[in-house]
Amino acid sequence: MTLRARLFAAIGLVALLSLALALAIGAILTRRAVERNTLRDVSAQFDLLVEREREAILPFARLRSLQEFLERQDESVVQVPLDGSSPLLPPERAAPLRRGARLDGTLERDGTRYLYAARLVRGKGFVLLRPASSTNSAWRPHVEGLIFAAVVTAALAALIAFLLARAIARPVRRVAEATRGLADSAAQPRLVPVGGPRELALLAESFNDVAVQLAKAREAERAFLLSVSHELKTPLTAIRGYAEGVREGVLPVEEAATTIVRESRRLERLVGDVLDLARIRKAEFSVRREWIDLRTIARDALRRYESHAREFGVTLDIGGDEEAPALGDADRTLQIVSNLVENALRLAPTGGSVRIHATPGQLRVEDTGPGLRAEELERAFERFYLYSRYGRERPVGTGLGLAIVKELAEGMGGSVEAASSPGRLTVFTVRLPLAEARAELTPA
Repeated sequence: MTLRARLFAAIGLVALLSLALALAIGAILTRRAVERNTLRDVSAQFDLLVEREREAILPFARLRSLQEFLERQDESVVQVPLDGSSPLLPPERAAPLRRGARLDGTLERDGTRYLYAARLVRGKGFVLLRPASSTNSAWRPHVEGLIFAAVVTAALAALIAFLLARAIARPVRRVAEATRGLADSAAQPRLVPVGGPRELALLAESFNDVAVQLAKAREAERAFLLSVSHELKTPLTAIRGYAEGVREGVLPVEEAATTIVRESRRLERLVGDVLDLARIRKAEFSVRREWIDLRTIARDALRRYESHAREFGVTLDIGGDEEAPALGDADRTLQIVSNLVENALRLAPTGGSVRIHATPGQLRVEDTGPGLRAEELERAFERFYLYSRYGRERPVGTGLGLAIVKELAEGMGGSVEAASSPGRLTVFTVRLPLAEARAELTPA
């Protein structure tokens, strides 16, 4: 059964049950109201008869003359003893009647229910009886009106239930149909209209967000695969070309070997960076949240790249505070600094400088290389972006180093940003949690 059919059935059933209950209660209340009004009429009618008979010497002596009038209304007047011996006037009723009270109500006689009015006339008790069934003709038109109103209301409720079910089911069906379209990676995601009740509108908005994000992820994945394929192809082409040149004897062995080693190292770094990104994106990537000293990590990076700096003719030193606490993962933070320092050393000119600056919760790597233009800073951490722009002009790396830096920093709850004055100074700043570290690691 479809959702719309279920909703229609559920709403319709609730409406019908409500109508049936209202009709039953209305019929009961209407019957009681008619019976009360009829009882008042009986009481008033008997009061008129009693007033007339009070002046007679023998009250209700002429009952036979009234019989025709009474029979037309299916009524009868009965004289009853006041000692409580009559079933029509038991002791509990006879006593107040002897005191002159006016009695009205219902009673049972020979299995028939009656409306009655009892009065005291010249010391004698008289009871006017009318069968309760005589009210049927009075309240039946009211019940028929209730039934007609219920039928009209039921038809209206069915129409409203159908419209409500369709209004609720249609957005859900659109989302379901659009969801099936998400499986087709070649097709553009189809967004569903946002509207209707708040919950359904939220469902449509959530689906549209997922569809847009999925499309972006697929596009990024496609671009990443294309970029990786291109970057893998370049060193492989060089390796193959030089290997064929050696085999054919057209290239010196030493030159070919040097090129092959260089390109294989580049290929190795590229594969390593791709694996790092894959681990970061999956559950294999984990970081520890512990108290670390950024100054110590800066010293470790300095020792790791001192020899490289001398080879490049670049000054490498550290600065900042003697203690630079932060909350993070020491190994991951060293990986971040290593990537930034390696890039800086590669780009800094001979005689230039690279500095690692450590302060509480912050690490900066500064270099005097060519720098980046303002429009390039926002995209500096995109995969292969800088490599695609400067791969032929500058000694850049694999094109994935800065992307790894960004992923690692954010994975530790921090951030990274770049600032540059081209030709003078370029600064990469990594910020890690500090206030949280003090709160979490301070002894109680």
